[in-house]
Amino acid sequence: MPDFSLIVFPGSLTSGVAVTLDMLSAAQVMAPHCGVPAPTWGVYSPEGGAVALSMGLKVATQRLSRRSSADRSLWVLPGLRLESPAQVAERLADPQVQRVADAVARHVAGGGRVAASCFSVFVLAHAGVLDGRRATTTWWLASALQQRFPACRVDAVRMVCVDGPITTAGAALAQTDLMLHLLREHSGHALADWVSRVLLIDARSAQSPYVVPQALAAGDGFVSRLVEQIEARWPEPVSVAMLAQQAAMSPKTLARHVQRATGKTPMALIQSVRLRRARALLENTRMPVEQVAAAVGYQDATALRRLLLRLTDATPRQYRRGAS
Repeated sequence: MPDFSLIVFPGSLTSGVAVTLDMLSAAQVMAPHCGVPAPTWGVYSPEGGAVALSMGLKVATQRLSRRSSADRSLWVLPGLRLESPAQVAERLADPQVQRVADAVARHVAGGGRVAASCFSVFVLAHAGVLDGRRATTTWWLASALQQRFPACRVDAVRMVCVDGPITTAGAALAQTDLMLHLLREHSGHALADWVSRVLLIDARSAQSPYVVPQALAAGDGFVSRLVEQIEARWPEPVSVAMLAQQAAMSPKTLARHVQRATGKTPMALIQSVRLRRARALLENTRMPVEQVAAAVGYQDATALRRLLLRLTDATPRQYRRGAS
């Protein structure tokens, strides 16, 4: 039985499949130098044979067994191609996706571990293994995941999220972050660090720098209006109490609406809007940091620096240097 089982579907993202195989291959080569066993893996699909990936390239697979009681490998599901949240229901209704969801449920029930990124996190939720668990997915699908599977606690800020036997990751290329984490758990820090250096992979702990706040609403008109109100009031500071008053509801009711739609608290929504605006000003203007802070509702630059460090592990100067 291999250490890792890569599960693919027709339309699985070519990048996610390729980076998984490349990282496992690099780990296999480097393992002897780190004094650890080389990882082994297999590639599987619901029906077996050659599977066409998102860009038309094909990968050879073995048929996924319907009986997983003896399977102790870690299952890895890279993302599937998805162009909008509206396609979620269609993809989940695919018989092959349903077959994998059923197999995932059996695998986890039998004590197995599963990891997924991007849209494949929806497959785990569809299998019922995310009920009561914290998970992440690609940030622009986070609200769709929360709305469709309310028993899952969605944390869209995280790049990689671990809860019991389930590990989830963010957008498509978060598959690299997912595999680094899995290799670190399986073979230790030394091998994972070697793979990271050999393939020039930078560690990233959060999706926050990439989030577009409007996309968090994902069709929720109420949250979309909140985002518009927050942006329209700059540079005046915006509070949760102010938003609740404008919506003619209590702060607790406001929080329930926002949490249900986005998986975020109202304050986290405000901060994501602030972060996006501050980043745009830092990257596209030469405004001093103090002016940028004032433009997004802070009285001094210290609060902005703390927000950036907490949510992105970066400083204003790093954003400005990256834009130069």
